[in-house]
Order: sequence, then structure tokens, then C-alpha cells
Amino acid sequence: MKPRVWIADKLSEKALEVFRARGIEAIYAPALSEEDKLRLVEDVDGIAVRSATKVKGELLARAKRLKVVGRAGIGVDNIDVETCSRRGIVVMNTPHGNAVTTAELAVAMICAAARMIPQANASTKAGKWEKQRFLGVELTGKTAGVIGAGNIGAIVCERLRGLGMQVIVYDPFISDERAEALGVEKVESLKVLVERADVITVHVPLTAQTRHLINGKLLAHVKPGAILVNCARGGVVDEKALAKALQTGRLRAAAVDVYETEPPPADHPLLQLDNCICTPHIGASTVEAQENVAVQIAEQMADYLLLGVVRNAVNMPSLSEEERRRLAPFLRLARALGRFAGEALGPGYARVRIALEGDAARIQRRLVVHELLCGLLQGVMDEVNAVNAPMIARERGIVVEETAREESGSFRSLVRLSVEGDGGAIEVAGALFDGVRPRIVLVDGCELEAAPEGEIVFIRNRDRPGVIADVGRALAEAGINIADFRLGRRAPGGEAVALVRVDAAPSEEVLAKIAALPDILRVRRISLG
Repeated sequence: MKPRVWIADKLSEKALEVFRARGIEAIYAPALSEEDKLRLVEDVDGIAVRSATKVKGELLARAKRLKVVGRAGIGVDNIDVETCSRRGIVVMNTPHGNAVTTAELAVAMICAAARMIPQANASTKAGKWEKQRFLGVELTGKTAGVIGAGNIGAIVCERLRGLGMQVIVYDPFISDERAEALGVEKVESLKVLVERADVITVHVPLTAQTRHLINGKLLAHVKPGAILVNCARGGVVDEKALAKALQTGRLRAAAVDVYETEPPPADHPLLQLDNCICTPHIGASTVEAQENVAVQIAEQMADYLLLGVVRNAVNMPSLSEEERRRLAPFLRLARALGRFAGEALGPGYARVRIALEGDAARIQRRLVVHELLCGLLQGVMDEVNAVNAPMIARERGIVVEETAREESGSFRSLVRLSVEGDGGAIEVAGALFDGVRPRIVLVDGCELEAAPEGEIVFIRNRDRPGVIADVGRALAEAGINIADFRLGRRAPGGEAVALVRVDAAPSEEVLAKIAALPDILRVRRISLG
């Protein structure tokens, strides 16, 4: 029987042509009643959507045959990914289909803001001739600050260099080699970027870490007369702080395509300002982009339904129960090791070395590697998952090296992770005790045994008498109970490490107090859930 796909939202007819050319029965029905949707979804193998149709709740519950959901675009907020994963339904998107289009809009916004094109257009059409009012600025020779040099940000860098601009970039995940390849200068902080840039353009996802990344405190350091553009995500920029910076003249102009609430209310402060260009989230709204995402999602869904090939999945493909049981402990260990290394080192990774030994080298190694990378990156990037982590690492210029050998030493299986980056380097290794219990067994050459769970205070110190007592006292004075205290050292009197599992997360003040103790070299809080 032919696979059957329902195109549930308005897509380019090219998608229909792709499905039919591949021998898939495709039903184009983007405007059905809720009753008709529930009836149709019971008899399809795939659903292609944009953002209108919600693949969740009763609709998803009725989809008994469903094998794949394809999102023609990036965001999957309208899809219950967790339920799909639990049921073995692959959810895929098209992360690159509208990258060029969004990048071009950002560059167009920069040019429009620099020359006040929308304002001049409105004035002229109103019967005025205000040449002196619309005195713009040249972009050639100016400095552009790009925040986020991923897929879209990298294209923006290329286009701005073509305008004769000097481009500086802030992105904790971009390596020096990647920055050199892009022909840009990597700066160490947002503050440095905004102090130097004549134009600031934002290209980061919205996560807990990036919400209000551009805020009043940062805008106070902006180079006077700069231009700010946000075509990324609403919420990355604090809109009230942006309005204030425009009103006071700290910023010359701004251009915004995305908002914290869409559509924004009529009394939104940015809509009232003549020096702010506002567009209705049109970053992906070009004929080419719409055709690109339609064709890409149709090809991806067809490949999966006909060949079992998965591309651009945002969740893990389904596994058999036997595979799931066997892999689960290894995947838990890998995710914990990645998260530990990421939080211990901080962002800005350049090179990752992964070594699998013993039983860990005999299983589906690709999934273990994906989980390690996911744990490493997920602490600061919410959109990362075990499927797309390698792609994100590659886009950020992170070099990933993998080795595997079926022989092992003291453990039946061993997973080693070494990470080098802006924060230095760390090596951590883990094993499975009794084949199921993940344990950290090595940190920076120091052997120990610790469960990778909960709130952990990670300490590097000199091996001297009194260190343990001092740390315990500092935590006790803060009212924090110690659940577990694991120690390791390279040699007596040398460098040592401690993993202190606590019942409550320590504050920055408590960590600073520990860091100030004698013989303490470094302290980091690590949250492993």
C-alpha cells in the first residue's frame, strides 16, 4: 500500500509534486474543519505542516498510523515532540530552507535603517519633499557587530563584508579557525561588541540564556548613534529597553521583525517611534524560501517513508525495546558526561575528543556520541537535541574526533570525553557499574567514583590538609547539606579534584567564598538534574 501524506497547511505546490513523483499519495487539505481533520488524520502516515496546524492533543491521539511529522520551517512549537518521540514518530524540520532569505532581510533592514528608507518613502508619498530631514549614514568602512554566527549569522557576515564593513562577531561556540574562515574578528564579550559596533544585528535562538540578552544594562554601553537590528527571535531583545535607547538617542535607529508578543499590541512602544522600522515577522516570506522549505520537507518525508532515511530530525528515531533497554544506561552516562564537561568548562568549545572502550565500543556508537555532544551543548542552547547536536557542533566550527576500541582496562565499558575551549580543557570519563549504574570515574587524571546526578560543586584544589574541612564548613555556614563527597588526586601533595553533591544549589556568593579558601584553584557549580 502506498504511503499516505496529508499536507495540512498552505505549502507550495512543489511539495505535492515531489510526493506524487515519489509514488506517495498526497492529500492537499489546508483548510479543514476540526471534525474533518480528526477524521482524515486517522488514515495517514505523514503530516506536513507549517505553523497553523497543531499536531498535538486529540489530533495526535487519533493519528494511529502516523510515522512522520514534517515542519516546513524551523520552529516545532505546534508539534508535541515529546509524545511523538514516545510513540516512535519522527519529527523533522528544514533548518536551512530559509537561512538565506532571513539573512537577506537582516541586511536589508540595516540598509533601510541607515538611510531611513521607509520614513522617506512615507514622507514623499504624503506630498512632502524633505531631503534635509533624511540625512543617513554610509555603511562602508563602518563596524558591524554580529551576535551569533550560526547558519544565518554566517551568511549575514558574508553579505556585510561585501558592503565593505569590518565585521566583528560574538558567539561563545565559534572557534578561532571558524572566525578566520568567515573573515571576521571574534570578540570576547557582548560588551566589547556593542562598544565597538556601528551596526548590531542579532542571530541567536531564544533560550533561557538568551532571553533579554540585549537589555538596558548592555544598551548603556552601546556606541552612541549605533543601529540595532533583530530578525532572530522576539524576546532576545528587551523591547522596553530598546524603546528607551531609541527615545534618548543612544541608538540612532532600530529595525525589528520579531516581537515578544505577535502581533504586538497597537500601543507597543516600538510602533510609536519614527526611528524604529517594524515589519510583521517576514524573515522567511519570500517565494524562494517557501518553495525551498516545501520541497525539502517533502523530500525528507518521502525518504523516510520509502527508505527509512532520517534527515533533520528534532527527536530520536524509534528503537526496538531490546535496543532501548541495552542503550539506555550508555545514553544516560553519555549525556551526564557531556553536561558535566560543558558546565565545568563553560562555553566556547574548539575541540572535542571522544573515546569509547569495551562494551561502549560495541553498541550503536553514533547514538552515544550524539548524546555526549548534546549534553555538552544543551546547557546553553535549548534547541539542541541528540539528533542535531553534531550538526550544530559542525556549524560552530567545533572539531569532533572519535575513536573506539573493543579492549578496555579496569572497566567492561568506558566512555572518555576531552574538551578544549576558551575556558581551558577538561577530561572526564565514565563507566557503568553492574552494567546499569552510570558513574564518573576520572576527572583530569584523578581517579574517583561519583554518581553524575543532582547539584554538584566541582572543585580543583591542591592536595593539602584542611581543604575538606574548609569546604564543609563553608557549605555548612550557608545551610547547605552535603549528600556525597568524592575525592581524587594525581599524586600526594599534587593537584586534586572534589565532586561534592549537595541538597541545594549554592549561590554565587557561596561559590565565591569557597573559591577564596586556601589551596582552592577553581570552583564550578554543576547541575545534572
